[in-house]
Amino acid sequence: MTMKECYDWLTKIGSLDFEGKSVLLIGAGNIAKHYVAALSRMNIADITIIANSKNKASDFANKSKIKFLSGGFEKNLPSVERKDLVIIATPITSLVKAAEHSIRCGQNNILIEKPGALYSGELTSLAKKIGTQKVRIAYNRLSYPSLHKLKKLIREDGGILSCRFTITEWLDKIDLTKDSREVYQRWGISNSLHVISMALELVGMPKKIHAEQYGQLKWHKSGSIFVGSGITQESIPFSYHADWKSGGRWGIEIFTEKTSYRLVPLEELHMCPKNKTNWKPIQLKTAFPSVKAGLAEQISLMLSHKIETKTKLVTLDEAAKLIKIAEQIFGYKTR
Repeated sequence: MTMKECYDWLTKIGSLDFEGKSVLLIGAGNIAKHYVAALSRMNIADITIIANSKNKASDFANKSKIKFLSGGFEKNLPSVERKDLVIIATPITSLVKAAEHSIRCGQNNILIEKPGALYSGELTSLAKKIGTQKVRIAYNRLSYPSLHKLKKLIREDGGILSCRFTITEWLDKIDLTKDSREVYQRWGISNSLHVISMALELVGMPKKIHAEQYGQLKWHKSGSIFVGSGITQESIPFSYHADWKSGGRWGIEIFTEKTSYRLVPLEELHMCPKNKTNWKPIQLKTAFPSVKAGLAEQISLMLSHKIETKTKLVTLDEAAKLIKIAEQIFGYKTR
């Protein structure tokens, strides 16, 4: 599938028929609500949610159309028939365990919320346990129309010359009571890796990287300022910057011989022609503008195997490699 065909397909998923599909959603937190919204817009009515508590059912607006199972996935998975798709949206530290249980209970099409795990070894270990099952990691930003439109434009321009991206986190927006301490100690993997995955999807995986970390936070000892540069396997130089104590936001800039492009915010695409200073927005087509970007697109890829062979989602091995890159960038220890 060409870059143009891929972008065009993403804009037309609203016309695909998923009405007869069944989906099991493990987890009932905020991201689960976004998934349910996407599933509902895709006319998927057969939705089962496994939650820890019965009280979670009240959090969903269209709960009358959803089958809720309380008591957690270990209790309920053995009694759930095989679904067309299982989406795992538990806290990060439970993602792999829920995936292992799903596989043992006969589920064979599984989408795990990003980043899949906090340590690369957990994903490589899981990869060894799967047989014919299809297991992918839900980096929904890799299904953004903005990203695929940019890929198309880059190809028309003749390729990428260089790239830079910013991975600054907003400290005052982080709820340090929501997750386990380990999640925050590896926050670059828990959260910033979404941006890194988009940048590397465009320029390729690093062949060489020089990473520096400065400062620290009480809950993030490896640093608060992260700067570095490198070159990818496609010989594209890149640089990155983050200062978690200062201002800024996530963003990616791509430079070609003809144009500079910005994904800032990541859902939007702007361009500035060579020798010009004005940035202009590029119009994007989105199949479901009312739902969280990328979710319906990646669900479609999981449910349409023919298309997924041409426009792939992130495999367990690929996700493990992304975690290793993040460990270098943020100065985390491996395990």
